[in-house]
Amino acid sequence: VQLVESGGGLVQPGGSLSVSCVASGNIYSINRMAWYRQAPGKQRELVAAITRSGITTYADSVKGRFTLARDFTKTTAVLQMKSLKPNDTAVYFCQASLLGGSDSWGVGTQVTVSS
Repeated sequence: VQLVESGGGLVQPGGSLSVSCVASGNIYSINRMAWYRQAPGKQRELVAAITRSGITTYADSVKGRFTLARDFTKTTAVLQMKSLKPNDTAVYFCQASLLGGSDSWGVGTQVTVSS
């Protein structure tokens, strides 16, 4: 499975931004899609995830501000982010958990929240 991220960029505090992830290849092996992020000097952390059945989970730090949706037909996972804060600044990575236990990662897209 290959993952290609798009979106990201520079946004002011309080603003909104979306990042998208499109999966290709053996898409039927995808069990869960998720977005992680990694800020400079910090460990990569889970931001949001969505299962095949559409169940979503969010990190406490983004609940109520971020929304993850997955279009199973188009194999796209879109993370909509609002009320962005400077500490949301990070490289955002798309991840797919595959049946059988392996996973795939995108190369990441930079999100910078700054005035």
